[in-house]
Amino acid sequence: MSRITAYKMLADAELISKYKQTSDNRLVGELYERYMHLVYGVCLKYLGNAEDSRDATIEIFEKLLEDLKKHDVEHFKSWLYSVAKNHCLMKFRKDKLRVENHPELQQELISVMEWDENVHLIGVVSKEEKLENMEAAIQQLSYNQKQCIELFYLKDRSYQEIMSETGFDFGQVKSFIQNGKRNLKLILTRKNEPGQE
Repeated sequence: MSRITAYKMLADAELISKYKQTSDNRLVGELYERYMHLVYGVCLKYLGNAEDSRDATIEIFEKLLEDLKKHDVEHFKSWLYSVAKNHCLMKFRKDKLRVENHPELQQELISVMEWDENVHLIGVVSKEEKLENMEAAIQQLSYNQKQCIELFYLKDRSYQEIMSETGFDFGQVKSFIQNGKRNLKLILTRKNEPGQE
């Protein structure tokens, strides 16, 4: 029986224990084979983009090479889920920070969020609060609208790049972005009407 075959017969905890003892990357490779699809699914949920999710999955497992040596992990699957989720949230925050450092993108996003004057919140809500509200509102969009809005505004993709990444045609991309912007404004206006949380 080859060593690789033997690894496949070990439980997660045994793989981790042996990895701490030997630093044999093939042990983490076996965990990768078992849980790659789980991590990719988490990344796709939070990042909404196949290419970015594939990259994040690789980054997470590369990070495990060090993290598994530092932590005592009892329930690997649930721990890995948390690691993947946190990694994706950090990436999302970095994307948001990139927007904050590009005034033209930031202004476009803020303009989507200029609620009706009768709400009496313009000029009162801070820029950071607006961006936090925008992030939450984006999560309420349909998958296609969310995907296109995030790619166009948060990741600064062109229409052509979005078409290549998603498989949508030009008209679909344009429609998803326009409808997404309109729905964001509706969500945010509704959220901030008197009596609404």
